[in-house]
Amino acid sequence: MITIRDVAKESGFSSTTVSIVLNNAPLARYIPAVTKKRIERAAKKLGYRPNLFARSLRSKRSHTVGVMVFDMTDPFCTLILRGIENSLYQSSYLPILTLFLDINLLADLEKSSIPTAMIGCELKNDSISSVMVDNELGAHLALEHLYTLGHRKIAFIRGPKTLADSAPRWKGVRLFAQASGLELDPKLIVDLPESRDPISGFEDGYKLTEDLVKRKRQFTAIMAFDDMTAFGTIRALAKASIRVPEQCSVLGFDDVAPSALYTPSLTTVRQPMEVMGTMAVSIVVEGINALLEKREVGAVHRKVAPELVVRESTRSLL
Repeated sequence: MITIRDVAKESGFSSTTVSIVLNNAPLARYIPAVTKKRIERAAKKLGYRPNLFARSLRSKRSHTVGVMVFDMTDPFCTLILRGIENSLYQSSYLPILTLFLDINLLADLEKSSIPTAMIGCELKNDSISSVMVDNELGAHLALEHLYTLGHRKIAFIRGPKTLADSAPRWKGVRLFAQASGLELDPKLIVDLPESRDPISGFEDGYKLTEDLVKRKRQFTAIMAFDDMTAFGTIRALAKASIRVPEQCSVLGFDDVAPSALYTPSLTTVRQPMEVMGTMAVSIVVEGINALLEKREVGAVHRKVAPELVVRESTRSLL
């Protein structure tokens, strides 16, 4: 780890002078511009990064932002956390992770006017901001892809009814079906059960796909609620000797890291998760600055566009 002493040695100035410049201390205004530039160049050359914990102790401000995570093992969270961490560090803040999501704590944050942003969920109020993907558009893109490939007998594994993403995704499916004249067979529509375990998506996708196969109802494609469910679907189809994508195309949603590595690699709808994490940080930091400057700032609700990522798990009907 590069320290202030290393920068001092490289620049030729004392550790005290370097510390004043790099920490932008009040005495920095008395230091010549040419000296500041030499110190800053030396710091950049060595890759110096400030110790935010030390800075927090000196300023008596925590410079920390709490991050509530419902499950660290969920691949969906990983990329979002990367975007959050990178953006917070660039803004001179440190993340503090808590491995739970407490609706009562959210209510307390709202009452206390603490800047808060939720990712992947939206509360209909004027206090807590949100960043979400356009789920309706994502489902539209997914079904349009299968329809363009010639699929008409499509099975659907919908999300849990209590999950906020489920309704808008199914709305996207219904609206595309109505516009294109695609018939949705009720016997080819199943629902994931409620669960907070991300691994259960794989297990439930496997079981529900087994049920679809046992119904003896012909289908040429399965649109899964998310990637974990799609992985379970592919495994169940393989057990039933149904080849993907030759005999059945499979499509997911999220584009978690394993999607590109799976066999076959998964066609999916990508949520820009790092971007969503970055956007949430910018909203929270702006809220913090507004409080410090005694400015009023309301909740911000942003919706980001998804992207269809075509890989090996879908193909056109011959």
